[in-house]
Amino acid sequence: VQLQASGGGLVQAGESLRLSCAASGRIFSVNDMGWYRQAPGKQRELVATITHSDSPNYAGSVKGRFTISRDNAKNTVSLQMTSLKPEDTGVYYCYMKIQLLGWNYLTPYDYWGQGTLVTVSS
Repeated sequence: VQLQASGGGLVQAGESLRLSCAASGRIFSVNDMGWYRQAPGKQRELVATITHSDSPNYAGSVKGRFTISRDNAKNTVSLQMTSLKPEDTGVYYCYMKIQLLGWNYLTPYDYWGQGTLVTVSS
């Protein structure tokens, strides 16, 4: 299974950006999906997650500005980011908890995308 993230870039404060992440491979089902980020010199932190039944959860710092969504048919997760701030700068990683096709299909595994850089200038 591979996760491919896209959509990062350089924007000015107040602008918007949309990140997307698609999973491919022998997938039986995808449970939780989410986005994490890591700013320079800081630990990776949760940005937003969404359950298989479309229940979202947001970090307090992005609530009201970011929207997470998923497409279960396509195994994709997206993050719409608006009113971006310089403190949103970092490498954004998508995450999925995936059940694989095969005899062990009930066991979910954690998968991460390669990271996409978001830079917000002031």
